Amino acid sequence: MKASMAIQVLPMVDGGTEEVVRIVDEVIAVIKDSGLNYVVAPFETTVEGDSMDEIIDLLRKCEAKVMEEGANSVYCYVKLSHGKESILTIDEKIGKYQ
Repeated sequence: MKASMAIQVLPMVDGGTEEVVRIVDEVIAVIKDSGLNYVVAPFETTVEGDSMDEIIDLLRKCEAKVMEEGANSVYCYVKLSHGKESILTIDEKIGKYQ
């Protein structure tokens, strides 16, 4: 892995928390469908990829999915990590805690 992203999407919608959760579930489905390694956590989802371009492309798809699902706007909180050779993987970071 050469790139990773932690992403939290916060859709701004009418309909309360049920609608927010529904849209977040749709975004997680986009991440799952990407085929990239990922871990869902309470505040964010972490995704690993082979390039920064691959990660940024997924970020764009996540944001677009929120809007497609009817949100008025979206906040995306993102952390990015990129390395020339490799970076610490999800498993290397948290495997010992699972």
